[in-house]
Amino acid sequence: MDLATLVGILGAFGIIGGAMTMSGGIGIFVDIPSVLIVIVGTIFVVLMKFSMSQFLGCFKVAGKAFMFKLVDPADLIEEVVELADDARKNGLLALEGKEVSDDFLQSGIQLLVDGHDPEVVRGLLNRDLNEAVKRHEVGSQIWKQMGDTAPAMGMVGTLIGLVAMLSNMSDPASIGPSMAVALLTTLYGAMVANMIALPISDKVALRRDEEGRIKSMVIDALMGIQAGQNPRVIDSMLRNYLPAGKREAAEAA
Repeated sequence: MDLATLVGILGAFGIIGGAMTMSGGIGIFVDIPSVLIVIVGTIFVVLMKFSMSQFLGCFKVAGKAFMFKLVDPADLIEEVVELADDARKNGLLALEGKEVSDDFLQSGIQLLVDGHDPEVVRGLLNRDLNEAVKRHEVGSQIWKQMGDTAPAMGMVGTLIGLVAMLSNMSDPASIGPSMAVALLTTLYGAMVANMIALPISDKVALRRDEEGRIKSMVIDALMGIQAGQNPRVIDSMLRNYLPAGKREAAEAA
């Protein structure tokens, strides 16, 4: 569980909910037509921009904003260096059946054990990396489109409410509901965009960068192992993927 995402979304909705409660109660901020215009309208508009499979896949990708297990780069480097040392002493076949913490690393090791050429290994692993990055990019784009579309749908709802209000100025009882639609759709659009869609888009993009960096590191490590490089050289090369602070701490250790 990503604590930052959970705390952020609960805190944001908690503050807004508290402000609504102190402003007269949650009930006055609930309007079904406004919800339909913003939520359902946004879904249909964004759906037009992507395929059905891409759109449905964005919800699975959004789960990575809340639940995401990423191997610690420093621990992965130590694990790779041990594998490199074993392979240098006993050959690549010694890596067969080794238990590792990362599935991508496991699949790469299997390619080495099977005796594929370096170009084939790098090509297959890069294809896996590119597909993973592409899935994250599409998911991030869809959520960004939702963030851009929701306020626009809120404005559409505001115009609908204003038209309804102005066309029935002779009926005072209709002014209140029409104004509710006019104002609440704008509120809902801003909330959906800034408290849900855009934060998820940014977090998915962050996950894309993190996963891409880890997989790039694994590819370099496997290429070094296959080439028979000294484990210390591989360790030094992979340390460049770490942030400066962690790199210095690891070198000191």
